[in-house]
Amino acid sequence: MSKTCSAFKIKDDKGHIKECEVLYLFTPKNSDKNYIVYTDNSVDEAGSKRVYANIYRENGEKKELLPLESEEEWFTVEQILAKLDEKSKEG
Repeated sequence: MSKTCSAFKIKDDKGHIKECEVLYLFTPKNSDKNYIVYTDNSVDEAGSKRVYANIYRENGEKKELLPLESEEEWFTVEQILAKLDEKSKEG
């Protein structure tokens, strides 16, 4: 698991370019998929920063964000984030 602070741009559903900040990149044990957790620094109705998760695939110079494919993948991401949150509160 690794933490990083790099930025990238994506195009949203309406064709607008958004700058995003990478929060975490990780590959869970027993998996061959890389996951990315990132934010576009927007906030929701409650004032919380929006955070997104995708499968991250790099093929040569081409980089892709793919949707999580199952409830198990969402569960894995949520568990990793909970552990990271717990560690950040300890430190």
